[in-house]
Amino acid sequence: MAVVIRLQRTGKPHQAYYRVVAIEKTRGATGKPIEVLGSYDPRAESAGKKIQLKKDRYEHWVKVGALPSETVSHLVKAATKTAQ
Repeated sequence: MAVVIRLQRTGKPHQAYYRVVAIEKTRGATGKPIEVLGSYDPRAESAGKKIQLKKDRYEHWVKVGALPSETVSHLVKAATKTAQ
């Protein structure tokens, strides 16, 4: 079972909202995730409010071998920069 960490789109048309999920690689775009790790709102006003992430759970999944997508990697790096 290969697990990846990626964004899963929710929300209305033209009002995108994303969940950061740990999910099996073979599941589709709307498949049931193993765990919801956080959320990403690209329409939020401040950079600090754009991504909400359970960092301990994210680190756990990376530690056990889950591969984050490029987009999620960039968002996590940006979130850690703004938090410092």
